Amino acid sequence: MSQTPGKFITVEGGEGAGKSSNIAFIRKYLEEQGIDVIYTREPGGTPLGEEIRDLLLGHKHDGMSDETELLLMFAARAQHLHQVILPALRQGQWVLCDRFTDASFAYQGGGRGVAWEKIENLQTWLQGDLRPDLTLLLDLSVEVGMDRASKRSTPDRFESEALSFFEKVRDAYLRIAKEQPERVKIVDAGQSLETVQHQIKSILQHYLTNTN
Repeated sequence: MSQTPGKFITVEGGEGAGKSSNIAFIRKYLEEQGIDVIYTREPGGTPLGEEIRDLLLGHKHDGMSDETELLLMFAARAQHLHQVILPALRQGQWVLCDRFTDASFAYQGGGRGVAWEKIENLQTWLQGDLRPDLTLLLDLSVEVGMDRASKRSTPDRFESEALSFFEKVRDAYLRIAKEQPERVKIVDAGQSLETVQHQIKSILQHYLTNTN
């Protein structure tokens, strides 16, 4: 990341973790600090990526193989990096992204059981040494998260998975946080929105203080 003047912040978490409302909070906070930040998401972020997102989240291809799912995720990511993320960072903008490669390790690695080495190889091939500067992991129990998610809309292809799948996803996210504590900061997303955003603000204040 030292090769780009902008900063790359990602937000991760399982279903029902409150990413949307908290990303809006993060974006507003950064803008209030005078930071030029763009928001994007994965899978998606580009016209091609959004079409791939529809394939991944829709139920038209419920029999999709684990390998196909992983490769589609990285196909969308490759276009996202080329078209949005890298150009913005090179121009000095900060990028705030709803999910990134950690999600592939969590969902395809943890949830699906794809070998982490395969995901690491794809990560290295497409990203080189590019990694997020800061990742906020919104963590909460699977039961609470799925209860929240069930009240939002009709479940997509991932949300239709069994609780055991999401337990594995959560375990994978926590493994990443344990292995990379300098980058990944855990936020207790099971608390009230006000309390969650207080945690987030504290993390961002500390990060900005040590960045400037």
